[in-house]
Amino acid sequence: MATLTKTKRKKYQVLSPDGFTIEFDKFTYPSKKKAVEAFNTWKKRFEQQGYYSSSNYGRIPLEDLENYCSFKEM
Repeated sequence: MATLTKTKRKKYQVLSPDGFTIEFDKFTYPSKKKAVEAFNTWKKRFEQQGYYSSSNYGRIPLEDLENYCSFKEM
């Protein structure tokens, strides 16, 4: 008899430089691509001021912001 195994789908989480999820209503994304898309949308919120203000790192230029965020596979 064949055993069925359930494969758990990977989920992805994006954390800001301060350790918070980048969206309040969405904690994970179904793919790395969706996580990157969400990050890019979130990053656009800071274009007018030209930087992300972090309590841990101060002003982070937007071109460096991805390096300060965490993309976690869960």
